[in-house]
Formats: sequence, C-alpha cells, structure tokens
Amino acid sequence: MKKYSQVLPVLLLLLGVAGFIKRPPSTSAAEPAASKPNIVLIYVDDLGYGDLSCYGASQFKTPNIDRLAQRGLRFTNAHAVSSTCTPSRYALMTGEYPWRRKGTGIATGDATLIIPTHYTTLPSILQRAGYTTGVVGKWHLGLGPQTGADWNADVKPGPLEIGFNYSFLIPATGDRVPCVYVENHRVVHLDPTDPIQVSFKEKIGNEPTGRENPELLKMKPSHGHDMTIVNGISRIGYMTGGKQARWIDEDMADVITTKAKAFMETNRAQPFFLYFSTHDIHVPRVPHSRFAGKSGLGPRGDVILQLDYCVGEITRKLDELGLTNNTLILFSSDNGPVVDDGYHDQAVERLGSHKPAGTLRGGKYSAFEAGTRVPTLACWPGQIKPGVSEALVSQIDWAASLAALTGQKLEAQEVPDSRNMIDTWLGKSRQGRSYVVEHGGAMAIVQGNWKYISPSNGIKFEPNVRIELGNDPEPQLYNLTDKPQERTNRAQENPAKVKELAELLQAVREKPQPR
Repeated sequence: MKKYSQVLPVLLLLLGVAGFIKRPPSTSAAEPAASKPNIVLIYVDDLGYGDLSCYGASQFKTPNIDRLAQRGLRFTNAHAVSSTCTPSRYALMTGEYPWRRKGTGIATGDATLIIPTHYTTLPSILQRAGYTTGVVGKWHLGLGPQTGADWNADVKPGPLEIGFNYSFLIPATGDRVPCVYVENHRVVHLDPTDPIQVSFKEKIGNEPTGRENPELLKMKPSHGHDMTIVNGISRIGYMTGGKQARWIDEDMADVITTKAKAFMETNRAQPFFLYFSTHDIHVPRVPHSRFAGKSGLGPRGDVILQLDYCVGEITRKLDELGLTNNTLILFSSDNGPVVDDGYHDQAVERLGSHKPAGTLRGGKYSAFEAGTRVPTLACWPGQIKPGVSEALVSQIDWAASLAALTGQKLEAQEVPDSRNMIDTWLGKSRQGRSYVVEHGGAMAIVQGNWKYISPSNGIKFEPNVRIELGNDPEPQLYNLTDKPQERTNRAQENPAKVKELAELLQAVREKPQPR
C-alpha cells in the first residue's frame, strides 16, 4: 500500500496536466454550452449604408467593424423596421410593427415606457432560455409609469420590467434632457439635495438655454436643440438640478463601453444577452479627444472612428474572456444616415466625397431605401461561414429567430410580426423574406425587385436635414434593379403590380400575416 500511496499523487498530477493541455485554447470553463451561444447585439444610431469601409467608404477606415464582416456574414439587403429610432427599437424589442401601437413615434426625453410590461419581448424570450440579459447605452423607449418618471426615486417601469436583468441607460438620446445615466432603477451619482426636474412643455428654473445664452455654447444648434445647456451644448427640453449626475459627452462612448465589458465579464459563466446600444453616431457628435480631428470629415466622421473603436473593445473583451467562438454578434443600425440633424458640427462642410447612404436614395426619416436599408453583420466563428448575403431580411425577425436559436417555442400572440429566419441570419440559407415593410414618412413594401410606396400628402423634402422623404400624393413603384435606384417611377406602366403590392401592404397593416 505504501508503494501505491506514493505513486497515486504523481498519477493524478500527470492526468491533470494532460487534461489542461488537451483543452482547446479558445474554450474556458466559463463558456456556456454551444447550443446556447452568448448573443451580443450592437445597435448603432443613424449609421448609413455607405458609412463603413466594409460597405465601400473610402475616406476613412473602420477596421474593427470590417473584421466582423471578414469573419462573418455581410448583408446587402437588410432593413431596420423604421427610418427613425424609437419605432425601430420598439419593433426590435417586441417583434411587433410600431405602427400597430399608438405612441411609438420618436419619444421625448420624459416619455413613459411605451412597451407594455405584459408583452413578450426579445430579452424576456432569452430569459426563458436561461440567459442573463443586459442593456447598455441608448434606450429611447420611455421610462416610468403613465403619470411620469420620478428621476429622484426609482425610475420604473423600464428595461428590468420587460425582460432585462441589468440596465445602464442613456434614457432617450444625447440631444434630449435629462442628461444623466440611469443604472437599473436609479440615476447615477444623483445628489438628493439637488433634485432633477424635466419639462418638454415649458421652461423650468433659471438654467441658461441655447436660445437665450448662445455665448455659452461650444456647439451651436442649426435647427431646434436650443433649450437647456448641458456641457456647453443646448438640448431638446428643459432640465434643472442633477448637476453632479450630468454626463460629459466626450466620455460617453468610453462610459457605456466599460459598462458593456463589465457585464460580459460578470456573466461569463452562463449564457448572456447583451444589447449594446451606442449613442454614436447620433447628434450631438462630440468625440473624445483621442478621435477628434482624426477622420478629416469633422465630428461626424470622428464619431464613426470612435464607434469602430468601441466595437473593437467589445470583440477584444470576448477574446480575452475566451468567449469569441461561442458568441453570436449581430451588428446593425436603427435607421439610415442624416448629416445635419440639428447642430453646426461641420458635418455638411467637411463631407467631401463621402456618401453616407452609398448609392441609395433618401436617408433618415425617408421612405426611400436609405431610410431603412442599413449595414448589417452577423459573426459567429465556426458557425457562420464568412461571406456576403443578398437575402432580403428585416430586424423585425430577430425576436423569433433568436427564440428558435435558443429552443424557445412562441405562442401566436407573442412577437406577432416576427418570423423565424435564423437559417438566413446564420448563412445556412440564402432565402430571404417574401416581403419587407418599410416605415418612413410614407409606408412602403419591398417584394422581390419591386418596391411600392403608398400615396402620402407629406412634404417631399425636409430642408432642415436636406433629405428626400419619399412622400407623394401618387403611388410610387420602383424596380430596384434600375440604376440609379428609385429614380424612375414605374407605377403608370405597371398598374397590376401597384394593385398587388398595395393590397399586400394593406393586408399586413390590418393584421399580422400567418407565420
């Protein structure tokens, strides 16, 4: 027995070393099962189809985002649900077209939660699948009860009431008050002796405003955005108090990226879903000094470089944690591009030959293609074969697709407009949607090579943002194979196609179509 008692520890040590050597370097004990990959959804603000070098931009490079494209699938016909932010985000969370529910237009900074707490949502589906869920960054879906949020107490209901385990939020957008971060239910660093008040109806308090005190501004508004001044920038809406809690715009990208990385590290031992919603490249565009002046295109180009850096930080953190091979990364934008969206920031003057929308017509707010066709990438090493997909896809389908990926069955009333397109998102199928509805100034539908825009009496051109909105009192029909796209209205010569697509659009608007 003495002989074996001396040998046994040595054998156990050798077996332990052998087990360590055999373990693949990209796998850690903290990695969840491959059947439930981590999911990181990077949702960008106002990024255009032509704003990345992997989509043809030549005035600057976006190497970290390009790396996702090189390692994954780059979609050329992927769409946000709306050409503005709040509706797209509502659809992303609920799998329901935003025009089905009143009050889902662009939200004010003091809007109450617009997603009913009894709804099934993308994060609540993933919670059912055993995921820890977190949202970091821009929210813009409202916070608080119908009576209004109390910014000096628990700010709820919000993300934690609709399926998220953790939240660190920019409550609305950077150009709207309140200019504070909200972590879970509380305003971060709030001094109780300096309570916050917010109004979008009338001026409150005696804080200086951009309209009354332009000499205090480091960035002047071009249209609107002339109310309470925070960090030398006037905003939409009035705010008093909360001075200790107010953000510094130049630090915002670093702050939310640090929070996103901390969420991944904290939850590395189980499957997690991170909805990382960047503020870039929305106005006000105030890059950190590391990026200011680096693009040559002014602040708009600089914050694209800053965005690329943040994406690189997320992917590097996954590498560091040994989670890259078991993480599905989805990258896209809430709507298309806008150059001047309310501030004099040299975006127009320094644009040069850069084309934010690429070859597409329109932009943010528009029913034309540049309003909703946005850069979209899917990367999952070893699971998604690198390449390019021309499949017609929509963000409305992320909820049902990720439910299928994680083995969750959906009832008919859950995420009603969302369809399971997971094989297309993973590149296992090149078959896209049979149609995509585009929600802009007018309603539009794309089926095959044809696009129909329903008649609308709105203005055709928005002079402040310099974008064609796609409104016209007559029906519009475009063959998307025409070059240039959406320039020749073929409605008069194709009345049968107009009727067919108008009836399809009406059918979709009346009720969800069968799954």
